[in-house]
Amino acid sequence: MRDLCELAIEIGFSHAAALDPQKLRVLPEVRAMCAANRCRQYGHSWSCPPACGSLEETEKEIRGFDGGILVQTTAALEDEFDADGISASGKKHKNSFMILVRQTRLLLPDCLPLGAGACTVCLGCTYPEKACRFPGRRISSMEAYGLLVSEVCGQAGLKYYYGPKTLTWSSCILYKGEDSRDTERDIS
Repeated sequence: MRDLCELAIEIGFSHAAALDPQKLRVLPEVRAMCAANRCRQYGHSWSCPPACGSLEETEKEIRGFDGGILVQTTAALEDEFDADGISASGKKHKNSFMILVRQTRLLLPDCLPLGAGACTVCLGCTYPEKACRFPGRRISSMEAYGLLVSEVCGQAGLKYYYGPKTLTWSSCILYKGEDSRDTERDIS
């Protein structure tokens, strides 16, 4: 099987590292941050709490996987108020992540992608009035599943912060099947 970390770097991610789902901690404090609703998605999206499942359900789902990959897009910003740079890097990360998810699903169909931010498959979510239009393509965030992103980065051996005037977006894919835990790539 083609190594997922190498594939991620080819797609355009700045960093990629293997991730062990069995070491991930699902934290109630992270879900509490979701409930504070600063992103205005709590209770408004199939990919976000409470619709994405209880913490017990998300932890059980995570524990069902035996391998994973963490990917990051790190962007240089003009300054901390560089809205254009933030927006462009976020779009680049989401687009690259969708490509990686499609490729991973071809190689390892039983996988769980957890992205950066709310699902953007549809322009507007049908929650709660109608069923999700694309449940097989829906992507919850790492935080929605109770994962503290900085802790996940550390567990994978990657930084969470790469210095002043940078912004890093992080996402992961958990999977069943061939394991690439011994591989790490970084092109920074």
